[in-house]
Amino acid sequence: MGIKVVGIRFKKAGKIYYFDPGNVLLAPGDGAIVETARGVESGQVAAGPLEVEESEIVAPLKNVIRKATDLDIEQLKANKEKEEKAFQTALEKIEAHKLPMKLVGVEQTFDGNKIIFYFTADGRIDFRDLVKDMASIFRTRIELRQIGVRDEAKMIGGLGCCGRELCCSVWLSDFTSVSIRMAKEQNLSLNPTKISGICGRLMCCLKYENESYEQAREAFPVTGSPVTTPDGEGKVAGVNILKNTVSVELMESKIIKEYPFAEITTKAEQAKKCGGCKQDCAAAPEQEKI
Repeated sequence: MGIKVVGIRFKKAGKIYYFDPGNVLLAPGDGAIVETARGVESGQVAAGPLEVEESEIVAPLKNVIRKATDLDIEQLKANKEKEEKAFQTALEKIEAHKLPMKLVGVEQTFDGNKIIFYFTADGRIDFRDLVKDMASIFRTRIELRQIGVRDEAKMIGGLGCCGRELCCSVWLSDFTSVSIRMAKEQNLSLNPTKISGICGRLMCCLKYENESYEQAREAFPVTGSPVTTPDGEGKVAGVNILKNTVSVELMESKIIKEYPFAEITTKAEQAKKCGGCKQDCAAAPEQEKI
């Protein structure tokens, strides 16, 4: 028996969190006021109502207080205006305290009990005096949260080299691990400027097709392995999965030539054609003469 929940998202491309809807009737796209660990918050229904296994729930399950009303929507607009003013005030105070930090964004909880300032910095920052200064101005709880450059790109948004909006700011809710090996696997240029996003880290989209490339590569011979081509023996110098070709360094001429994959025969395929015989095929003609 599953537990009835609704999935609430608090940011455009943020994670989905489960809440107990109780008797509140909600549908995807509705605004909802919910109880969270940091106070009362406003979010949007992204999934449900639906039933999930108890193992998928992070206990304790918080409650949905109500469906967002017109007054709640007005409150959100007022909070946005306060956030914009708080951003400008924080910029002035950071400059006054001469702190080496970059302010990225400001977020106020729905009930106004806390204001969170997001910033980036190269190292640890002693911002205790800044927090005291800000608390005396806004007269509420102040939190300064240091984030990474990928989170900064997600929060600010922008256009990628593909001309589209950044995946992280539009729909990508979680950052996945991306490695330089993925670029090598896809035969991409290892020039950092070509495989890095505007955040300066490896592009998230390197991950999207990587599994397909890994599966396709299993059918191709390994680099350095011996093969037979229409022009003689050679060893694999590289493969092009998209073109379905293999580059081979020929033994006699040492020239690297590209062949369609269908024209290449590996040693394992040669053994299959021979029926798995154990005798040396090169010596067979001499044995027939005897």
